Amino acid sequence: MAQIIKKGPSYMVRVTWRDEDGKQHKKSKSGFKTKAAARKAGAEMESSKYHGVLSTADPIFTDYYQNWYETYKHHQSSRATQDFYRYCINVVNDYFGRRKISTIDRATYQRFLNDFGKSHSKNTASKMNAYVRVAVKNAVLDNVIPADFTEGTTIVWDKTRTRQVEYLNMEEINRLVALVKESLSPGFPVRYMILTAVYTGMRLSEIAALTWDDLDLPFKTIEISKSWDFKGRTFKDTKTKSSRRIIRVNQELLDCLVELKANGHDLVFARKDGSVCGSSSANRTLRLFLDKLNLDKPGFHFHSLRHSHVAYLLANGVPLYAISKRLGHSNMTTTANRYAYLIDEFKARSDDQIERALVSLGVPDGVPTSSFL
Repeated sequence: MAQIIKKGPSYMVRVTWRDEDGKQHKKSKSGFKTKAAARKAGAEMESSKYHGVLSTADPIFTDYYQNWYETYKHHQSSRATQDFYRYCINVVNDYFGRRKISTIDRATYQRFLNDFGKSHSKNTASKMNAYVRVAVKNAVLDNVIPADFTEGTTIVWDKTRTRQVEYLNMEEINRLVALVKESLSPGFPVRYMILTAVYTGMRLSEIAALTWDDLDLPFKTIEISKSWDFKGRTFKDTKTKSSRRIIRVNQELLDCLVELKANGHDLVFARKDGSVCGSSSANRTLRLFLDKLNLDKPGFHFHSLRHSHVAYLLANGVPLYAISKRLGHSNMTTTANRYAYLIDEFKARSDDQIERALVSLGVPDGVPTSSFL
């Protein structure tokens, strides 16, 4: 990314890159009166560097990835997304070094996934692969490479580092809700956040970003149109386009949330001083409630309330399609993959129920039941 440097009353732009032999090059321009003008010139220099040097010299994979990120993703991504892209670029650089993108084929990329997956969880391996694949697909669009070498590859992960979805059962959810309700006080908005997560399955960043105009009390709905950037302490876009949604909620939750108007802020869950509770505080408060209930769930955290919401809906026979829409997933496949363990568990229970029902009709024990689903 172009470096902007203050030089007296003006600004200077410096661009750095390496050629195919690893030799570093620098180019600078100065005399810009405003930082905005310098930033614009920097973007043009980056583009010129990319098209004039890298594309004609058969780009190094890491260089292409770095330039693609800076051109297309950096300025439109949240801080967390920027951090993960930088992490992925470092991972690619550590493994491929100064290797040209044109020399990488499907088998090479699969070996990269195999190596990375040995020491990472399923979630990290999947996310890293997705962040690299989008750049490679753009390399095809840019005619830098003839085909997408990530197509048809599969991620590998370390099962010992992969946490199974942990959730509360119906009895545990009811106990948690009862305890949280007993302790509600506008001075502690985080408790209301826990209650909201249980009732809606919303992400913490979505809950933290709610403003009063997102709540439609007469129609009993909540609109999720933004999320909260805890680092920048401001609003940001939702995780995906499909995350923008309107969900129905019960009157009981709305009655509780209205109490928070006493804090006098536009943000529903702002403390009296206007600050917003972060993940550390939310997890710490949730842990206190779980300890009071003697629930031994060491891996349970705030996001697990989202999983618990899904489990509760599945247990009550809510269709997967409706659950997917409520969670803000782009399609049912995402929901099915994310909650495969839960779905299999409830399917096993359903199989047992079907078998008992068939037995009552005179069907002998041991008759396969899956074919009847």
